[in-house]
Amino acid sequence: MATRPLRRGPPRPPPAGQHYRHRRTLPAHAGRVATAGVHLLLGNRYERAVGECGRRPRGHRDGPSSGRARRGGAAAPSPATRLPTEETALSDLLHRALVVQPAPSRAVLAAAGLLALLAVASNRSWPVARHVITIVHEAGHALVALCAGRRLAGIRLHSDTSGVTISSGRPHGPGVVCTVAAGYPAPALLGLGAAALVSTGRTALLLQLFVVLLVGVLVVIRNGFGLLSVVVSILIVLAVSVVAPDALRGGFAACVTWFLLIGGVRPVYEVSRSRRRQRGGGSDPDQLARLTGLPAGLWVAVFAVSSLACLAGGTALLAGVW
Repeated sequence: MATRPLRRGPPRPPPAGQHYRHRRTLPAHAGRVATAGVHLLLGNRYERAVGECGRRPRGHRDGPSSGRARRGGAAAPSPATRLPTEETALSDLLHRALVVQPAPSRAVLAAAGLLALLAVASNRSWPVARHVITIVHEAGHALVALCAGRRLAGIRLHSDTSGVTISSGRPHGPGVVCTVAAGYPAPALLGLGAAALVSTGRTALLLQLFVVLLVGVLVVIRNGFGLLSVVVSILIVLAVSVVAPDALRGGFAACVTWFLLIGGVRPVYEVSRSRRRQRGGGSDPDQLARLTGLPAGLWVAVFAVSSLACLAGGTALLAGVW
């Protein structure tokens, strides 16, 4: 078979429409060098990756088996296993508020009711004790004014047990009517809610709610005497809530509850008697009469019925009828 001799010369050009890929042949030792370089490169990267995996992250703390334990010392306790040795004052107050205490006994409730009745009926103690009723009265005005969308300017409390709450807004309408009407029923309504808490053993929670209410009033006080009376009230309630034992705390809460229930009735009687002497004054019933066109005596009757109803409901709760 005849062989075709190799042609020594430049390669033939490719036919029209075709292209050749030219391969460059490498020497035999070049492949070994490239293979060794690839292994060397991968080996370096592998060692670097292993080193990074074995490195401890920043902020890592040794567990109980490292640190002193490695040096033969005692193992340091983990922060997660450390327990607080004493509670803070805030957590103690929250714990007291959430835990149900034993409700005051019948004897304690009877004694507290008698003390509250004497404080309201006596003409010597009433001028001093009435400041508490005035604070709640004005707080009722302020709270309803805010709920009605009115702008609250402040509260002023005077030494003659009177007070005034100033708010701005529409001069007519249900908002201002509810604001003016909220004062006299406020102490009895608060007493009714307090009776519900005392009867279920929530005396600590009740006292803390009193503190919150007084602090809210303190923010909007605009005269010196009012500031003094509210601060003194806060200190008394807070001291009993924090320092007093459970029995004394329950008796104090029952006494305040009875005082709100009974003390909410006497101001209605006083405004009724003052209107008999001088009509057309600036009392709440007179203002409601000008706003609504209804007689002021009708508003006095509404206040009396609401206060007496709260007193009856609070008595039933404290006596265990409800």
